[in-house]
Amino acid sequence: MLRGSRFCKIRSRTWHKERLYRLQEDGLSVWFQRRIPRAPSQHIFFVQHIEAVREGHQSEGLRRFGGAFPPSRCLTIAFKGRRKNLDLAAATAEEAQRWVRGLAKLRARLDAMSQRERLDHWIHAYLHRADSDQDSKMSFKEIKSLLRMVNVDMNDMYAYRLFKECDHSNNERLEGAEIEEFLRRLLKRPELEEIFHRYSGEDRVLSAPELLEFLEDQSEDGATLAHAQKLIHTYELNETAKQHELMTLDGFMMYLLSPEGAALDLAHTCVFQDMGQPLSHYFISSSHNTYLTDSQIGGLSSTEAYVRAFAQGCRCVELDCWEGPGGEPIIYHGHTLTSKILFRDVVQTVRDHAFTLSPYPVILSLENHCGLEQQAVMAHHLRTILGDALVTQGLDTQNPEELPSPEQLKGRVLVKGKKLPAARSEDGRILSDQEEEEEEEEEEAKQISPELSALVVYCCATRLRTLRPNPVPPQPCQVSSLSERKAKKLIREAGNSFVRHNAHQLTRVYPLGLRMNSANYSPQEMWNSGCQLVALNFQTPGYEMDLNAGRFLINGQCGYVLKPACLRQPDTTFDPECPGPPRTTLTIQVLTAQQLPKLNTEKPNSIVDPLVRVEVHGVPADCARKETNYVLNNGFNPRWGQTLQFQLRAPELALVRFVVEDYDVTSPNDFVGQFTLPLDSLKQGYRHIHLLSKDGASLSPATLFVHIRIQRF
Repeated sequence: MLRGSRFCKIRSRTWHKERLYRLQEDGLSVWFQRRIPRAPSQHIFFVQHIEAVREGHQSEGLRRFGGAFPPSRCLTIAFKGRRKNLDLAAATAEEAQRWVRGLAKLRARLDAMSQRERLDHWIHAYLHRADSDQDSKMSFKEIKSLLRMVNVDMNDMYAYRLFKECDHSNNERLEGAEIEEFLRRLLKRPELEEIFHRYSGEDRVLSAPELLEFLEDQSEDGATLAHAQKLIHTYELNETAKQHELMTLDGFMMYLLSPEGAALDLAHTCVFQDMGQPLSHYFISSSHNTYLTDSQIGGLSSTEAYVRAFAQGCRCVELDCWEGPGGEPIIYHGHTLTSKILFRDVVQTVRDHAFTLSPYPVILSLENHCGLEQQAVMAHHLRTILGDALVTQGLDTQNPEELPSPEQLKGRVLVKGKKLPAARSEDGRILSDQEEEEEEEEEEAKQISPELSALVVYCCATRLRTLRPNPVPPQPCQVSSLSERKAKKLIREAGNSFVRHNAHQLTRVYPLGLRMNSANYSPQEMWNSGCQLVALNFQTPGYEMDLNAGRFLINGQCGYVLKPACLRQPDTTFDPECPGPPRTTLTIQVLTAQQLPKLNTEKPNSIVDPLVRVEVHGVPADCARKETNYVLNNGFNPRWGQTLQFQLRAPELALVRFVVEDYDVTSPNDFVGQFTLPLDSLKQGYRHIHLLSKDGASLSPATLFVHIRIQRF
């Protein structure tokens, strides 16, 4: 891999081009040849941005266009975010296997690396680039180039003084140990040293009891002497200190940069919630127009969009089904220029990818525009391709007055769609205006095929006519789909009645059709009222998808998150518009940031002026945003030391979003990175926030360092 390999890159039936791919010496990036020369940084992709490596014809591109190459020579590199798959054919099967195995090892190695190791790799990669003559020695000019690369505009006099302090050979060149000393000084964390010395005392090492005192001040759950000793044995780098159960400053930094020292509660990263409650008691990660990779007017439809949605934990996907040629139903955004894919191919993708990351049930939300004949074909494909995974009848052990649980439906696929009128409830319920009445009459005039109707068991699409304060009797198998506008109207006018309705029935909310560019709405307002299936355009990055990722970040990222008790109780009095008095104070001291990414890598002198904004998204009375001042020309180690405080009335629904932006006096600030998580999963004390890019990829080693305090009363 280090020597490089020639692959045939495949884009279409006629576009097959030979390209050279070579692993960089850092083991973290791959250089590739371009036909059109561009800046060197654009000839690289990073191992940490790879979502999956698939062998054979396991992508839509290779299935359609790779027929000339045997599967044993083919591989697909799928990336996180919106970057297109890389479909490649090697010269031999052995060469393909070498890259499949090699990339798997590199990804596993990267996952196992500590934050400190990632930082060392990061800084040494820039060091290699800054060494313009590749003589392993650094002149002051090269050091200045390095500083600009890592996003810091240091005063020349200060930088030269630091340079000379490390230049022990006094020859205006740093080499070997001198370079390492310069990097150590550059990477110093004075704020961590101050905290460490506060607890370690004069001997400058932490004993287990002193570390325990720090953990107790952090409000760390399970803080015991044994736990403090375990942390020393896990994170201390010095063997002598470890043997004496002591932690040095390096070990302390390793701990605070680890997942255990992060803001997200590590216990919440696995499935920790009760998965035995009815489906209606969970928020369920849901996608709208899942088949689209771009806008809903002329975007590309692809089965890969389903693969990516499942990779992000999505559990409810949409299939817009239309009459297709040759008796085969197709999926696309009807009456637009979006491309078309076969219904059959999408169902095969569901079979192959739906349960790769989460074992919990998947809901196929059918938007059915097909005639009876092709509906029967749809039913046939669902039965034959999904087999026993498809739910075709109610569970024997199921209480008819409530939906089954995610645990009971593990590995199963549910169909959401219309049933024949005979199976439709006579008092199905919705709030409707004249336009919707006409739409409803048109819908009811449609015929439903018996074969497809029979597959709709627990998710019967029904219009919501009225909302009564105490709906009797409950209709747990009925699902209502509402546009964001109608949902907002219900939230505003029905309040607590809507919350009670959502305690026992599923509600799906989808974006307005007017959002031609596939923009999203804020899902928080819908979650506040207990709506479970809040469908977003997964292909469109933005704060709305950040909130969705933050909501489903916990519970093993399985796509199901248990709603707060106030949204599950059948007789709840909760109303998101009137949540009561403040019950919690959240205080965040924004201290520093580390190694923020450069936004304009092609302009060496372009340095960010970062500011931090903390946003709370919850019930309307809790929504707030506050920000720090900006720091001029320093994305490497900016310091703020500013305190932001928030009062919360419904903390159990709140999400906290940390955002870093590059301040611009003449235009809107530029996005640098963000991280979003539920307030109930936010740990107190001194914590690192590991930042993510706009499309959710890690920006490692970029972090924020904050102090968090949560007071409940």
